[in-house]
Order: sequence, then C-alpha cells, then structure tokens
Amino acid sequence: MLKNKMPYEGVKRLAKITLAFIAVALLIFAFIPEKLAVDLISVEKGNLTVSVEGEGKTRIHDVYTIYTPIKGRVTRIESNAGDSVTAGKTIIANMYPANPAFLDKRSEIQAKADINGAEAALDLASSKVRQAQAKLELDQSEYKRAQKLFKTNMVSTAELERAEIKLTMQKAEKDTFIANKALMESRLKAAQAKSIQPEFTDYIQSETCQICIYSPVDGHVLRILHKSESIIPVGTALVEIGDLKDLEINIEMLSTNAVKVNVGDKAFIKRWGGTEDLAARVKVIEPSGFTKISALGVEEQRVNVILSLTDTYEKWQSLGDAFRVEAEIVIDDIKSIIKVPLSALFRQNGEWSVLKVIDGKVVLQVVMVGKRNNLFAEITKGLAVGEQVIIHPNNSIEVGMKVIQRL
Repeated sequence: MLKNKMPYEGVKRLAKITLAFIAVALLIFAFIPEKLAVDLISVEKGNLTVSVEGEGKTRIHDVYTIYTPIKGRVTRIESNAGDSVTAGKTIIANMYPANPAFLDKRSEIQAKADINGAEAALDLASSKVRQAQAKLELDQSEYKRAQKLFKTNMVSTAELERAEIKLTMQKAEKDTFIANKALMESRLKAAQAKSIQPEFTDYIQSETCQICIYSPVDGHVLRILHKSESIIPVGTALVEIGDLKDLEINIEMLSTNAVKVNVGDKAFIKRWGGTEDLAARVKVIEPSGFTKISALGVEEQRVNVILSLTDTYEKWQSLGDAFRVEAEIVIDDIKSIIKVPLSALFRQNGEWSVLKVIDGKVVLQVVMVGKRNNLFAEITKGLAVGEQVIIHPNNSIEVGMKVIQRL
C-alpha cells in the first residue's frame, strides 16, 4: 500500500507547482505594458508653398458713369443692365430742355406789367431816334449851306467848323438813341419770355433726339441709375458702363499679411463659384490701409491688394462686377526641403519639438522650424530623411514607452 501512495503524491505536487508557475507567468504577463498604437510618418523631402489668403470682390478697372449735361427732361432709358454698347454709336439717353414753370396770378400780372413798361420804353426810344434823325437832317442842310457860303467868302472858317462839329455830334447822338432802342427791344423780349406758360410737346413721336447722350466706350451696361422719364437737374447720374473683359480682383488683406506680398506674385482665385481655381498675379498693393470691423467686432487694419487675372476670358466669363471671391497669394515656393506636418510639432520648454520613434521607443527630439504653411513646416535642424515621427501626439504618450504603427 505505501508503494502505490508515493507516486500519486508526487504527481499531485508536480501539478501544484505547474499551476503556481502558470499563475505567476500570467501575473507577470498581465503587468507587462502593451505597445501603444500611434500614427507614424516618415520624414521626407519635398516642396513647400507658403501663401497668404484674403477675401474680396471683383471690379472693372475703368467704370464710366454717364451724367446729364443740362437740366431738362430725360426720356425713359431703354437700355438694360448687360446690354452691349458701342462708343459714339449707342444712344444711352435722350434729353430735351425742361418746360418753364407755371406762373401764379401775381407773377402773371407782374409779367404783363413788365411787358407794358418795356413796350412804352421802346416807343420812347423810337421817338427819340426819329427826333435825332430830323435834327440830323437839319444839321446836314446847315452844313451844306455853310460850305456854299464859305466858297463865296460869306462865312468864316470858324463858322464852317462849328457847323461840321454840330453835324458830327448829332450823328453820335442818333447812334446813341438807336443803341438805346435796341436795348429796349431786348428788354421787351425778356419780359415776354418771362410770361411764357408751359405747353405740351409730344417728345415720344420725335424720330431723332434733341440732345443725344452716347456711350463713351465699347462695353456693357453695368447699372441703370435713373430709368424713368423725368425732369432732372444737371449732373444727375444715369448709367454706369464698363468692359467686362477689363476685370480685376480687389482683395482686402490684413496689413500684417500684405507686407509679405510683392507685385508680380502668383495668386489663385478660389471659391468664386467655378469648378477650377483661376490663375492671377499681384498687380498693385495700395500704399494706404483702412480700418474695418470684423465679424467678431474687432477693429482690423486692412490693405487693398489688386490682382489681374491671367487665365483666358472664356474661363472666367461668368464673373461680373462686384462678385465675391477668395484669393490665395503665393509669397514663397521652396524646393526640396525636409518637412513634417504641423500636427507633429508642439512646444516643449519654449522650443519646437517632435516625438521621434527609434527601435519602437519614443524619443523627444528638439527641432528648428523654418518656413511653414497651413499644413507643413520646414525643418532646418533636428531631423533626417527616413526617420519616423508621431503625428497627432497626445498626453498618453510618454518618452521611452514602446509604440507601434496604428493600422
């Protein structure tokens, strides 16, 4: 009996040892930290385009506003926005002098009195002319007699000269009365003009305009500023005309970004409504800025940057004047540099850093950052091509821990 019991107890003891060993192994395995799955990217060389963005609108470079040259009646403008016009041929507006204002009873009586007074003054001036003519004829007769008597030595030279002077003075007096008569005639006409009442004139049936206002340039009607027929003062704006092919882009850019832009820089017009971005180039950077209130109520200093479109007209012909657009202006284009995504960078003790992975372990690496755009940054020192860095690092990642590539 003792011989059979010994092997059984040995097996039992071996089983307990085995179970204890497995339990210890499982416990140790449970406390071994798992490798954290992270997003890794290999450092590589590439090109980096640095740009600034702004919002603005289109505008026609030369807009011509047509004004009325006189005070008067303008007929209804038949042109519509979008119509083509030809310089010197297309009639934009037709004008006529305005009718005089109606006279009230007092003004009418006063006008008639002025006419009567002017007529009386004209009659008086006419009688003085006739009187001067009669006296002139008498002086001419006396001068002729004095000449005959002077030839026969019946009158002296002094008497002849006095007769001649008298005749000359009478001629001057007659001329004075004639001029005064002409003055009275003009005053009578002026008084009669003041008494004229308005009369109806059928301007619509007139085949030709009295004062034709032509288009100054070839182009299109942009806006009708005064459509209906009416009496308007001189200098009233009627129509705006411009050439749609002479379109440019006015971008309102923050002054801190505008100082980075140079004339001639390449630009792209985005989110203008078309399927493709439009190519453009910086034409003018205005030297004076202005203050604008942002949507958040913050005062911002902005500068107008003017872009000229370099694509063909057929590509952007659907654009018009004062259309909203957004622009991206390229201020730097760097070739063949080491770059990493901005999401891999973070500030550590005031320095730019990344989390580099070497042999599966996380290492903190300080780097120097150069140019950058909205997606990537240039690394001038601290990384080499082919090294792996973690993008989107978070607080759960610690230096020295093991990580693996997230699938």
